[in-house]
Amino acid sequence: MRIPNKLTVGDEIRVIAPSRSAAIITAEGAEQTKKKLEELGFRVSFGRHIFECDLQQSSSIEHRVADIHDAFNDNNVKAVLTVIGGFNCNEVLSYLDYDMIANNPKILCGFSDITALATAITKKCGFVTYSGPHFSSFQMEEAQDYQLSYFQKCFIENKPYTIKASSVWSDDAWYLDQHNRHFEAASWKVYSDGEASGQLFGGNLCTLNLLQGTAYMPDLSNSILFLEDDEIVNPEIFARDFTSLLQATSDIKGIAIGRFQRASNMTEEQLHFILDKHPNLRRIPVIYDVDFGHTQPIFTFPIGGEIQMNTKDLTIHVTKF
Repeated sequence: MRIPNKLTVGDEIRVIAPSRSAAIITAEGAEQTKKKLEELGFRVSFGRHIFECDLQQSSSIEHRVADIHDAFNDNNVKAVLTVIGGFNCNEVLSYLDYDMIANNPKILCGFSDITALATAITKKCGFVTYSGPHFSSFQMEEAQDYQLSYFQKCFIENKPYTIKASSVWSDDAWYLDQHNRHFEAASWKVYSDGEASGQLFGGNLCTLNLLQGTAYMPDLSNSILFLEDDEIVNPEIFARDFTSLLQATSDIKGIAIGRFQRASNMTEEQLHFILDKHPNLRRIPVIYDVDFGHTQPIFTFPIGGEIQMNTKDLTIHVTKF
């Protein structure tokens, strides 16, 4: 698995919208976020079609594909950030020029619905992609230090790094009110003890499951899975989606489950009930309430990269990214 080049000061980051339109953050919001990335030393450019907005708050497949191709085909662009998630990123997969993308490996980062695009590119093109902040995520003010720290460790520094739990977490709609937020003490929790090393796959569970039976689904055997879902997925839906993924693979080495949003009604009791249905999960390390997914803040992790996880000290060591 190839690793895209790391970022250096002055590099260009291209912002694309392969799922929901950038209209949701407005042109003014995009300019404000651009300035934050420029303060970190990067140049920021935008895909030609990101503000187009159709009946389903997206743009045409043709224009989303064009922006993806433009980003990967432009030698000046060193990283690609997605605006935000959505529901329809998998629509573009059949129309991408994977040979061209494979010949131009570069950082691709986003989460949620972007799981489909990132996983497909890793599978078809043979290089690591990333689950981490969207472009819009950099608008968030509080709890940004944790998120930014791991973004920089993954994309700028060129040495293995260790991920630890954030001290706080929030499920606030921060984009509506940046200054009146509620934070709680955060900690990762252990369902079953152990340690594991291996290749990492995952992201948003229901989105990843869309790839089953397609040419875009990687072989998950002997991998470590990072899985999360959002507020519209209740315990029953998560349970069947989780079972479906486990049935599609074998010999999983370990699992990390991202923290659930309150609106999902996923309690610790419900999650343990779901995990207890699968006795083999008692034989591998499984942790939950981990800082990735749809609560804040989140860390960045490599899809197709390699990690070590250990429940004794509740750390994740990212070794190939």
